[in-house]
This record gives sequence, structure tokens and C-alpha cells, in this order.
Amino acid sequence: PIARSYSLRRAIMDLGPSGFPFEDFIAEVLKAKGFECKTRQTVLGGCVPHEVDVVAYNAKKLIMIEAKFHNELGTKSDLKVVLYVKARFDDLRENVFNYGGTNRKITDAWLVTNTKFSSTAVHYGVCANLTMIGWNYPEKGNLQDMVEEESLHPITCLVSLSSSDKKALLDGRVVLCSDIKKNPTILNTFLGKSFDVEPVINEINEL
Repeated sequence: PIARSYSLRRAIMDLGPSGFPFEDFIAEVLKAKGFECKTRQTVLGGCVPHEVDVVAYNAKKLIMIEAKFHNELGTKSDLKVVLYVKARFDDLRENVFNYGGTNRKITDAWLVTNTKFSSTAVHYGVCANLTMIGWNYPEKGNLQDMVEEESLHPITCLVSLSSSDKKALLDGRVVLCSDIKKNPTILNTFLGKSFDVEPVINEINEL
């Protein structure tokens, strides 16, 4: 289990170097939990416009999410990151948004990272009622739990794909092994008609 956890964490880190594939991955995790999702949205706050990484919504909730991606395991999201995100979401709470055909205010604001938070960041987040989700924070409902509950393996965990193959797929916004399993022709679309699909499908089935 420890090796599997490390491998999964490493695979999510390999979604970089940019944060865009991580944003797409977070959207897929929330879709699996029943939300509609949109990524990289520009929305108007009470004072200024903001770029929001992921907007997730269902009949009852409208969640705006800042996805903080780090390329190194030891990097933590510290207090100034949490303060910055809280200030942005406070501005957004002033406005009404139309998602899912309904005008409504934000019900939740999340900060999600693939690594950890500093202790002062956690303390402030709890005090300020900001939902913070890291690789192993909180104890229940953390990012690792969310990924494993839905069996969402990123394509970066596949050894049957080269680094350039993975980059081409991520650039095409293909982030999940399950997407390839549902539609293996995705591989030929992004990697060429002559690409051998079978080893990749076999590896995904083993996962």
C-alpha cells in the first residue's frame, strides 16, 4: 500500500510542469463525485475579475476551486498562499453566478494542492473556514482518498507510454486511464494511426 500510494502521488506530480493538467484532473475527480465542472473560468468578483481554476456545481452546491500544483514533493502551500486565496474568494462571494442554468452565490471555496500545507496555513484555514485539501490533509477526505475512492489513475502512471506520449495526451486534455479504456482510439488520434494500443490497454486493465 505504501508503494502504491507513493506511485500514485508521483504520477500526479508528473502531470506537470504546468498546472493545467492538474486542474483537468481535479475536475475529473469531482465529475466522478457527481458534479458538473468547468476549468479555467474568468468570473467577476465584487471588485475585480478573477481566474478560477475549477468551478464545480450540482443542484445544491457551487464550488470555486484554486488548484495549487507543485512539481516537488517537499514543497508546501504556505500561509501567504492561503491568505491570497481567501481574499480572492471573499471578493467572489459578493457576486451571483449562473452555472447549471441557475443564478446563485458560491456555497463553497476550496484550495486543493497535490502536496502539503504548512502548519500555519492549516491553522488559518480552519479559523477562516476555508476548505483545504492536500495529498494527505484532512485526515479523511484528502486528495489521496478522493482519487482512490473513484479509482482515478492519471495517464502519467502508465509505463507503456513514453514521456512524449504522455505530454501529447495531456496537451489534448486526456488525463485519465479510464478515458483511454472507454475509447482506445484516443491513442491513435493523438499518437498516430500506427501507435500500438494493445500494451497500453493491457496495462490499464491490470491497474
